Amino acid sequence: MPCSRLCDVARRVGARHYGGLVSTPLNLARAMGEDLVALRRDLHRHPEIGLHLPRTQQRVLDALAGLDLEITLGAGLSSVVAVLRGRAATPAGAERPVVLLRGDMDALPVQEDLPHDWVSATPGAMHACGHDLHVAALVGAARILHELRDDLAGDVVFMFQPAEEGPGGAEPMIAEGALDAAGRRADTAYALHVISSEHPRGVWWGRPGPEMAASEEFTIVVRGRGGHGSAPHRTLDPVPVACEIVLALQSTVARGHSIWDPVVVTVGTLHAGTAPNIISDDATMTGTLRSFSAAARTQLHNEVVRVAEQIAAAHGMRAEVSLHLGYPVTVNNPAEFAFAKATILDLFGTERWVDMPDPEAGAEDFSYVLQEVPGAYVFLSACASVDPLTADDNHSPRADFDDSVLPDAAALLAELALRRCRLTR
Repeated sequence: MPCSRLCDVARRVGARHYGGLVSTPLNLARAMGEDLVALRRDLHRHPEIGLHLPRTQQRVLDALAGLDLEITLGAGLSSVVAVLRGRAATPAGAERPVVLLRGDMDALPVQEDLPHDWVSATPGAMHACGHDLHVAALVGAARILHELRDDLAGDVVFMFQPAEEGPGGAEPMIAEGALDAAGRRADTAYALHVISSEHPRGVWWGRPGPEMAASEEFTIVVRGRGGHGSAPHRTLDPVPVACEIVLALQSTVARGHSIWDPVVVTVGTLHAGTAPNIISDDATMTGTLRSFSAAARTQLHNEVVRVAEQIAAAHGMRAEVSLHLGYPVTVNNPAEFAFAKATILDLFGTERWVDMPDPEAGAEDFSYVLQEVPGAYVFLSACASVDPLTADDNHSPRADFDDSVLPDAAALLAELALRRCRLTR
């Protein structure tokens, strides 16, 4: 659908009242604010990591209890998919809209270092990326839309997803049918992410097109022939060859890729040998690759293999390269992003929006959803510090999220679904 029409509908629908002033999504969200904060803090006290989050899954089910939802639980992971059927009619002959809203549920292997009375009770685990807020916001959106289902001219899929931090929950949920839970493929999908730094609390931001990077890990093992450090001519020393590969990878980035479609190669570890006077048989390096387009990603994969293997071969050695593919590029559909931005501006005002000039080099597995259906992913500051520029960032043991933003987060998700469902295909 053209961007101009989406944005126009976002502005016009924003002027509507869903059952009166008290029943607007934002007012409903504010009325349930204390409950959403209580849910978030309970989740924060009991973080779970990875694909299997049994307590978190049950807590979500408890929070959705009593709502008229069609709920499906994951077979291979602790996911929850809930479908709400709107009661408002669609025009004769029009296909009924389906909107997907996603919230990730998993925590990180981080030991929390904050003074609150709701800190993690699980040693070595913490909601250091704010996914507890995402769960509470999505529950809030489900409650709001259930209250307003007489005005909902479509169906909404609520996707509660484990393992965003790894090994990845979106892909297996898609394989299990999450995108088709309403009976056909979702028309569009939306998600948000809270950030504990960078902007003052309550500020939203994002960008059309590539918004977050693709990310993967690599391992390169240079196979040489070890021996005594006093006689390197009797060996095939893998250490200088490994160092040459590291430098060549950086030259490849600088000279082989457009500055307008950048990539990042980081060698994070380099290990060889067991003693100062021993030349090792092998040298092993590991690192990460980040890119912002599918073409640059494929090119970079090929270059890492070529550079490592050919430099090793030039020295009479062999390089074994393993690529561990991560999440693809997160790409906002321009029209859906413009629609989401127009909705944010209408709800919260221009002073609470900042354009995002450049993509974020972190990765996000909502990218798998956006590969399948057009949609948008936006950021919301939940910074609890007076100075967001010096506040600890997501993934820090001191990442501090102000959960007073929860009503706004829930209201936005609900508004996006309500407004988008008023558009027919």
